[in-house]
This record gives sequence, structure tokens and C-alpha cells, in this order.
Amino acid sequence: MSGKTANNAEQGICNVEAIVSVDERGQMVLPKDLRTRSGIKAGDKFVLVSWERDGRLCCITLMKADELAGAVKGAIGPLINGITKAR
Repeated sequence: MSGKTANNAEQGICNVEAIVSVDERGQMVLPKDLRTRSGIKAGDKFVLVSWERDGRLCCITLMKADELAGAVKGAIGPLINGITKAR
């Protein structure tokens, strides 16, 4: 189910990709098309990021762990380099 798209130049693009169910063991199955398009393979690790509003968890986002590591290195790397060069 490729769905509704919201496009805002400042916020990026948000797509509703699918509706998934949680089974009695708390597991979800991501649709094959989504796994293929995003390069998700068995054993991949994800970071779960949540947002809270008015004391309630309202949004949950998954991010590939290696993508988060790259983003953190990109953000913190220059800061660390600046600190080490200043010494």
C-alpha cells in the first residue's frame, strides 16, 4: 500500500507505506516491497526513536542502526576534530 504523501521543503517527504498488525508475541511483519526498497535484510539492527506529546507516546520511528551511527559521526566528528586540534 503506497499511500498518502506529505511534501514540505523544510520537513522532507513523509509516506504512509503500509498498515501492519502486532501479533500476540509483539511482532510485526514489514511488507516485502518495503524491505526490498529499503534494503532491509534478516539480522539488520534498528534504532527505535519515539516522540512523546502531552505525556503520551505518539510516534515511533525505526532507523537503521548503521545510518544513525553515520549521522552521529557526521554531527559529532567535526566537533571532536575541533577539540583535538585545539589542544
